[in-house]
Amino acid sequence: MPVNAEAVLFDLSGVLYEGSQLVPDANRVVDRARSMGLIVRFVTNTATKAREDILDKLGRLGISAEPDELYTAPTAAVDYLQANRLRPYCLVHEAIEYEFRSFHSDSPNAVLLGDARMKLHYDSLNRAFQLCMKGAPLIAIGKNRYFKTEEELQLDAGAFVTAIEWAAGIEAVIVGKPGKPFFDAVVASTGVDAGECLMVGDDLEGDVIGALDAGLQATMVKTGKFRPEDEAKLPETATLIDSVVQLFD
Repeated sequence: MPVNAEAVLFDLSGVLYEGSQLVPDANRVVDRARSMGLIVRFVTNTATKAREDILDKLGRLGISAEPDELYTAPTAAVDYLQANRLRPYCLVHEAIEYEFRSFHSDSPNAVLLGDARMKLHYDSLNRAFQLCMKGAPLIAIGKNRYFKTEEELQLDAGAFVTAIEWAAGIEAVIVGKPGKPFFDAVVASTGVDAGECLMVGDDLEGDVIGALDAGLQATMVKTGKFRPEDEAKLPETATLIDSVVQLFD
């Protein structure tokens, strides 16, 4: 497909790799983008790995990525909490807990919810619900429905975010994709207009529709969490390719 953009934003899981396996020739696509003079960014809602681990994984897979090229939803959450001087009750994965240690949460005035896996049980979710009923805002690292490992689809944190929203009668602040503030921050880092940025993802709502709503271009790949029924729901302004390897064909 022809690419009419100045910057390319790559989602990670499902686009550049699946589980521990590189999507065939995905590293060459990133290299080609750089050789064409395109600005490259890596954007992810992954909330179960530290930034350093993500960068290490990309390096092992042959994908060169600088720290300032990586935008993660957990980092966006830190920025949001700091900007609003919030003390969160944190339901996050142990791999990223260190990012939130600077926030004093003995008397929380906000709830931060991410893919906390086994921590997402009745007691913890009920505590989050109680805080939200008392007026604490709910900040969600992402609102994805599911993600894909090498083996199969897995339930993501979006279901738990929706449960708290419904029970407490509130609307969560989404700091990752598909939230517009997240895309705005990535676009701002490129120095070009949103319309000159192309988002490449495997998530119809989080990557494609979220990007389009933020004024970006969007391409969906048929790898990762893509489902055949997604094609019928794909906006007319988005494009669809079998794999990221076809991005510049």
